[in-house]
Amino acid sequence: MAWTLLPRGSRPLEPGSAPSVSIQEGLSGLQAMKLRRVLLVLLLVGGFWYVTTHLPSSLDSQSLSHFSLFGVRGSSSPLELTEAQAAPVYDAEEQNNIAVYKRVLPSVVNITSTTLVFNFFYGTVPQQGQGSGFILDHAGHVLTNYHVVEGANRGIKVMLSNKHNYDAKVVGTDKVHDLALLQIDAPSLQPVTLADSADLSVGQKVYAIGNPFGLSGTMTRGIISSIRSIRGSEGAPIEDAIQTDAAINPGNSGGPLLNSRGEVIGINTMIASNGADQSSGIGFAIPINTAKAVLADLTRYGRVKRPSLGIVSYAIGPDLASQMGLAVDSGVLIQKVVPGGAAERAGLRGGNQQAYVGNTPIMLGGDLIVAIDGQEVSDPDSINALMDKHQAGDTISVTLYRGHKQMTIKLILGEARGTST
Repeated sequence: MAWTLLPRGSRPLEPGSAPSVSIQEGLSGLQAMKLRRVLLVLLLVGGFWYVTTHLPSSLDSQSLSHFSLFGVRGSSSPLELTEAQAAPVYDAEEQNNIAVYKRVLPSVVNITSTTLVFNFFYGTVPQQGQGSGFILDHAGHVLTNYHVVEGANRGIKVMLSNKHNYDAKVVGTDKVHDLALLQIDAPSLQPVTLADSADLSVGQKVYAIGNPFGLSGTMTRGIISSIRSIRGSEGAPIEDAIQTDAAINPGNSGGPLLNSRGEVIGINTMIASNGADQSSGIGFAIPINTAKAVLADLTRYGRVKRPSLGIVSYAIGPDLASQMGLAVDSGVLIQKVVPGGAAERAGLRGGNQQAYVGNTPIMLGGDLIVAIDGQEVSDPDSINALMDKHQAGDTISVTLYRGHKQMTIKLILGEARGTST
């Protein structure tokens, strides 16, 4: 049986019969479906192209991060920064802090000392120490601590705030007061201004500028916590030492302690750290007046000609004075006069009878000093404090008791030798 394909629409469908589809019609439907897919792809591509090329120029990358093709914003809110509209205005205290720092920083130096030491494994090796100091005059004199340059047998370098380095020579040292005077040859130096440390008050504001842990140009601030007598690293007394809570750390040694006007009132020298080797809020500075008393000798002689009475002495309190039958309750008993010293030349007398206070031998029978230049003295440290205000060759008045007789004797101070006062 032969089948004959009828042209489309050649005859109507009979009731109940299924429609017939020609091959041509099937192909046309398939092509239409493909065409719709192509149109959809073109629509998506065209939409993406439009979005990326025709958005307003004001829609930046920050806005795009919150934009989607479906108009949904991101879950996080946009970053909004608030910026200052003008430079900061410093209050009066901040302005003074800044002014002091700018004024004094060019006068503060970093000191590096090099010492050859013996190492068991490597033999002789160089070892460096660091500290601070400050410029005293245009001639290049620099004041620092003795322990900063002690043993520096391979040179001392001084670095200014402008980072220029200079070799330094030692003009003189005073181990007792832990002071050293150096000198450098450098142009355009800016000296500090020295204040009077005699009238300091607990509570007044102070600044410390130095190089703690090698961090050059560091300023810390605090107050004077106390003014007290302490003993330095060598055991010698430091009279009227300035105690401060301004942070002082290794590397600050030799740097200036300043008042609120930027004037030097002390030389930072040691800290009470309980073995931690860092600031615990208790630092000490040598009063600048003590340094003034020795600077003239250091520049003139290269050493300090410390004045001395030329005596070996012992402090007497009320209990001992009562037991010994002395005329007054306290004073400084002369144990011995140094041969050729100031006391012997003035006719002062030492003891002639040995006794013991506990296990300590003392000599009785000598003169009992109670005042110098009208100022009461009660122990050898108080005499040392008065000596710091004089020089060898000065004449002083010594008030003493010889037995029960009070006397005042003029005495020309000699130069300190050994352990005598």
